[in-house]
Amino acid sequence: MPELPDIALYVDRLRSHLLGRKVTCVRLSSPFLLRTYDPPLGEVEGRALEGVRHIGKRIALEFEGPLVLVLHLMIAGRLRLGPPGAVRFGELMCLEFGDEALFLTEVSKKKRASLHVLRSPKEASALDRGGMDPLAGSLEELRSLLTLENRTLKRFLTDPRRIAGIGNAYSDEILFWAELSPMARTQSLSDSEIERLFVAIRHTLRAWIRFLDETTGEQFPEKVTAFRPEMAVHGRYKEPCLVCGTKIARIVYAENEANYCPRCQTGGRLLADRALSRLLRKDWPKTIDEAEGG
Repeated sequence: MPELPDIALYVDRLRSHLLGRKVTCVRLSSPFLLRTYDPPLGEVEGRALEGVRHIGKRIALEFEGPLVLVLHLMIAGRLRLGPPGAVRFGELMCLEFGDEALFLTEVSKKKRASLHVLRSPKEASALDRGGMDPLAGSLEELRSLLTLENRTLKRFLTDPRRIAGIGNAYSDEILFWAELSPMARTQSLSDSEIERLFVAIRHTLRAWIRFLDETTGEQFPEKVTAFRPEMAVHGRYKEPCLVCGTKIARIVYAENEANYCPRCQTGGRLLADRALSRLLRKDWPKTIDEAEGG
């Protein structure tokens, strides 16, 4: 799922490529994408794009009128630019802006991407899940949110009601640089650990926003992915940790996973994977030494 760094890149490039241009044609290829019926999507034709912003992981296209299209890309949704009249694989919707077109695609059997057509920016803001802006929130705000419930840090960071814009990939990266276990409980953190988490959230997201901006250049992003070779732990299972050389470990649950360094983040202890630890029982290794036969 595109997270804040990817969404920020989309927002910036949509502004630079399409701001001020009028929609000349709209094509809805999948009726399952549209989650509202009034106003109709066709009303966007002839209107100029006046603003682009993000609402958590959603992207709001604000047109004159006003009229707002709010896109939620979910896991497999992607935005692409191309010539009008072209057909994109997995196309859900196309907005043509004269000689350029914006495509929303989703290459997945599970169609989860969504589109809301709304009358005002205020209605669009009502879709906000209420999470703290990770780049603008204060240390005290984070401290307060951590004490509301006693849950794991991994779940806390990916809950849009608590923190906006962070998902599976960047939560792994944040926790690695904060040197905290993904399974640590929010109400058990010390003041110094909360401060490390606060710094890691800001540093990690800002660094990736800058990296994606620099590596993409002025082009529209074509490769938006949760797995990048420059990441420290996410998607690097069994590869050596960039800091200590220990093999990256992971636990898998539901449709998500948590990747971590057992030496840097959990004091040498391997976290129990629910499925495998139940299968292996006493044979499940609990430390790095046990896993490596030491």
